[in-house]
Amino acid sequence: MTSASRPKKTRVPAILCAGIIVLDEVFQVERFPPPDGKAQAQGFFAVNGGCAGNAAVAITRLGGRTILASPLGGPAGEDANGDRVLAALAREQIDCSGCVRVAGAATPLSAIFIDTRGERMIVTYRDARLATATPADPQRLVAHADAVLADNRFPEFVGPICAAARARGLTTVLDADRPTRVSDELFRIATHVVFSSECLRATTGLDDLGAGLVRMRSETASFLAVTNGANDVLWLDGPTLRHSPVFAVEAVDTLGAGDVFHGGFTLALAEGQGNAASLRFAAAAAGLKCARLGGGTTAPYRAEVEALIAQGAPC
Repeated sequence: MTSASRPKKTRVPAILCAGIIVLDEVFQVERFPPPDGKAQAQGFFAVNGGCAGNAAVAITRLGGRTILASPLGGPAGEDANGDRVLAALAREQIDCSGCVRVAGAATPLSAIFIDTRGERMIVTYRDARLATATPADPQRLVAHADAVLADNRFPEFVGPICAAARARGLTTVLDADRPTRVSDELFRIATHVVFSSECLRATTGLDDLGAGLVRMRSETASFLAVTNGANDVLWLDGPTLRHSPVFAVEAVDTLGAGDVFHGGFTLALAEGQGNAASLRFAAAAAGLKCARLGGGTTAPYRAEVEALIAQGAPC
């Protein structure tokens, strides 16, 4: 059995994704506009986005079952963007029963520029009223989950869910995407914390990512890793800093790649793969996503990821 093959199980793992869902409006440009300047878009599309939303799609396509919990604008019928993102998620066969519609609030919206190298600039509007939303019954949400993946964009919402998951002894992965304090309680609640490079640097004040992970080790006993674009994923194996290579792809769109990575990593852990194998599986999924235009909607399917891993070692 290869590291990418799912162990034989009678039940497909169910992953609860908790955090932010966004409607992304994406503009394709040759180059980013300068300050006070303008740019002509060569293309435009609107897709679902956000850490939790993208991860949920990735997990479903990779062979998992997904439950999604997020605060959205509402109520239904009055917040068109919220209705739109939920309809798209339903088409992906994602259970959105954990989502909370906040009356009078607007669903998050992003304006995104993607240049010809696949790099992106993002401006996001998040209604402040969503930040105070809480899940109605965290224990019920995690009752049938095999693992939880949460991002930290709405800590008041995901905190109770993560705590309920840990009380059940579940693997709980934190997508540390938003800069915060090193003492943030979510770092201690989660069993696994995977930072973006931007979040780790801003949170610790350290430019060296390896040093940043070591700094976080004094705050939590959780598994710690950090993604860094096309560079190796760094992670701590006890006191040892290890490198997990990524896969060589021609990137055309990095939007959603980190979310796909977190989704693949959490699913692999839930299937019983170890930390190193789960990072490799996640890197393959994220690499395939980067080679396709369309944000998180172009997350790969299981067979594609296994085929890429079978081709050989990452770059």
